Amino acid sequence: MTTEIWQLSEAELLADAAAVSHRIQLLEARRIALVADIDTRVSREKLGFPGPAGWLTSTTLLSPSKATKIVALARGMKNFPDIADAVNTGVMSVDHAALILTFAETPPKNLSEEGRDVARKALIAAATGPEARTSRIRAAITRLQDTFGNNKPPAEDTDRNELFASTTLNGRLVLKGDFDAITGEKLLTALSPLTEPHPAADGTETLKAGDDRSPAKRRADAFGHILDRYLASSNRPTEGGEKPHINLHIRLQDLQSQNSQNNSDITDDETTRAAAESDNDEANADGGGGDPVAADRGAYRDLFGDGTSVGWLPWMGPLSRNTSRQLACDCLLTAIVMDENGNPLNLARTARTVTAKQKRALTARDHGCAFPGCGKPAAWTEGHHIWHWADGGPTDMNNLVLLCGFHHRLIHHSDWEVFIAADQHPWFVPPATVDPNRQPRQSHARAGPHIA
Repeated sequence: MTTEIWQLSEAELLADAAAVSHRIQLLEARRIALVADIDTRVSREKLGFPGPAGWLTSTTLLSPSKATKIVALARGMKNFPDIADAVNTGVMSVDHAALILTFAETPPKNLSEEGRDVARKALIAAATGPEARTSRIRAAITRLQDTFGNNKPPAEDTDRNELFASTTLNGRLVLKGDFDAITGEKLLTALSPLTEPHPAADGTETLKAGDDRSPAKRRADAFGHILDRYLASSNRPTEGGEKPHINLHIRLQDLQSQNSQNNSDITDDETTRAAAESDNDEANADGGGGDPVAADRGAYRDLFGDGTSVGWLPWMGPLSRNTSRQLACDCLLTAIVMDENGNPLNLARTARTVTAKQKRALTARDHGCAFPGCGKPAAWTEGHHIWHWADGGPTDMNNLVLLCGFHHRLIHHSDWEVFIAADQHPWFVPPATVDPNRQPRQSHARAGPHIA
């Protein structure tokens, strides 16, 4: 019987935590080894994705970035058994293995083959055991790159340029960049005239009396201003047949309900909740007993996104009602009539290709690639005819579904099937090799908790 944590002595707490950490390290190594074999032995049709990373994300709690890292380690460590051995025996962390593997796969150009082996072994030794420090490993790799790299100084090496853009759990975007000196100069030059402190209304230019934004906040505001100018320009490239622009999806009643809210202390959600509670009270009065879920059904339906979320951005996700209204103040509005299930009403046409308006309506329904677990942005998707056009299928909303390139090809060339169900949303049927029962699966945007 496992001893409760609160019953452990101090020494037992320390020993147990260390032992669990070691087991986690070994399990991580085991997962990497399993993914390596999945990568080579399991077909794309059975995975339902171009590789193990998408499958991992859709079937586990792993984030896309974490899943991608695991697959990269699985593929890379096949070529470097010494790195794999250190991970599999639990003497080196996965994070340190990733650092050393990156160095081993892209070594400095002027470092000899023998020198690469010696350097890799030295890095593995430095990363072994609890005494290992990431800063020392990074410093050693940097020295090797600077000493044996190409003739360009690090500040001028464009091969090192990187820009990471990751959405956070609370719906924000985190940017991390590493640029060469010339690119950095371009960015700082563009930001400079837009980052000057704004004077106060009376003309005062002191920071205390005027613009109290921090330098970081001023740079962020300036970066947003540069994006505004770019998106407003006429010579930018197209994506998905249209010039890139911000798309906001919001119900008309949410867009128009500000005045009614200002005249009332009760919000829409509270009204829904009150109505549900009133109905429940009537059921109790009739001797029906009462359903604790029914009282909050309307509120929970909104919470879990049954196609009725307040505001929604294709890349970043949910947006509050107030910010949605602010964004809608200066935009072109396209009306897309939706039914009670959050499905656009049919926009029938007889041509083969999907119109821009249909694409916007499909985006409002599917949000992106509809294949379960995918969800790639709508800008990267294509309109797929469920009943093929060549076989007489119309280009109507109830015969279309958004799919990314990979899943579009998968549906055409495998036993995966897709159909529009009674709720007017796409459902996917896996082949028997994936699920012997061929149980239909909801589209990506619809998956998750729902209150009937």
